[in-house]
Amino acid sequence: MDLRDAIFNWIQITVVHKARPEDHAAKDTSEFFKQILIEDHKIEEIRYERDPFFYTITYRIEGKEDKITFGTGLVDKLLEDIENEPKYNL
Repeated sequence: MDLRDAIFNWIQITVVHKARPEDHAAKDTSEFFKQILIEDHKIEEIRYERDPFFYTITYRIEGKEDKITFGTGLVDKLLEDIENEPKYNL
């Protein structure tokens, strides 16, 4: 999995976990993708900010900081899909 895909997967499921802290599967999956970022891509630190249009993810590899952005609609889609599925909202 390339870095961009790994970050995207991590941010999507992290947003789900933040919105649904009781969702243990979301927590475990968020941690899984963070491990991929650490082990496969050598990310030392990662954080994100959200504005009305974008998620900006800031990360550091080998002491060098970089950023990547994704539209809020793309990132929030997984959460919206989960919340719109009745079997996940019992």
